[in-house]
Amino acid sequence: MKFYSLIAALVIVIVTPISCRVNGNPESKDAVPVLPVVKLETRDTTIEKSYVSDIQAVQNVEIRSKVPGFIDKILVDEGQEVKQGQPLFLIHDAEYQNELSKMRASLSNAMADLTTAELDLKRIKILVDKNIISKTELEMAQARIKSAEARVGEARSAEENAKIRLSYTCIRSPFSGIVDRIPLKRGSLVAEGTLITTVSDIESIYAYFNVSENEYLQFVKSKKTRNTAYDAVRLELADGSEYSHTGKVETMESEFDEKTGSIAFRAKFPNPEKILKHGATGTVKLTTSLNDALILPQKAVFEIQDKNFVFTVDADNTIRMKHFEPKTRMDEFIIVQSGLTAGEHVVYEGIQNIREGAHIIPRYVDIDSLIVMN
Repeated sequence: MKFYSLIAALVIVIVTPISCRVNGNPESKDAVPVLPVVKLETRDTTIEKSYVSDIQAVQNVEIRSKVPGFIDKILVDEGQEVKQGQPLFLIHDAEYQNELSKMRASLSNAMADLTTAELDLKRIKILVDKNIISKTELEMAQARIKSAEARVGEARSAEENAKIRLSYTCIRSPFSGIVDRIPLKRGSLVAEGTLITTVSDIESIYAYFNVSENEYLQFVKSKKTRNTAYDAVRLELADGSEYSHTGKVETMESEFDEKTGSIAFRAKFPNPEKILKHGATGTVKLTTSLNDALILPQKAVFEIQDKNFVFTVDADNTIRMKHFEPKTRMDEFIIVQSGLTAGEHVVYEGIQNIREGAHIIPRYVDIDSLIVMN
């Protein structure tokens, strides 16, 4: 009995150290994770940024009455295409016709007075030459001529003003475009300055959008590097479809908005099918070229207190946490501003399961394959 107890004790003493040695090894090969790792590279690339835009007609003018009166005729319909100079509305013009007739009569009277003054001047000049009357009478006659000429000028100006006011009773389109809603109807009384409708020229449209100062500088530098005109831009419509025509950034504002730190760009798009309307919305997509950009997969990045970090892999496969500054984002990738360099190895996936100083077994992934996948 003592013999068997001694044998059992020896077995426990021998097995226990072996078991502890196997289970207690934290660096066993099975415990080291295998994670995908990418090598950072620089390359020339293009990035596409999207901006909410405000779509406006090249010309969008409010049509207002210049003289008061009743609308006599409406010569167009809402949504109708009109040509420059085409009559749109007629305001009852009887009183303006009468005013013009009155001014013409006044002009005729003034011209008759001038003729009479000229005849008197000739008669007085003859008498002065014969020394029948004094030269003072001649000077007075000449003054009456000037006064009559002034009255003629005044009457002629009044007649011209009456003509202009009469012409305002026929409201014409200032340019070719499309008529907007007409809230007033025939017989409506309008005052001077009453809004009657709007005419929009939408053969082409403007898309206004705001970009940050950093994005503005990137765009301008990209343009200078290529030594070409502004990039062609695309427009995504409100339903998510892409507009069939490309536009071009024509100009930008001269100052940054102090409140938002952004500056407004204006792109022009052709609109031959009249699909785009004044006041619509869309999304402008702007493409910018970058030279020697350091590309980092978005999946490799994590944030701590609004700062961006990645896990880099040392030569002995040790994990190190590293902070970096992003420049911009494009789809599933980040363009690095600073903090990382080309050639560094970064853990691509599984970053939530590792910690600073841990060891991994890297499984290298070509970054080109990630770009193709995305």
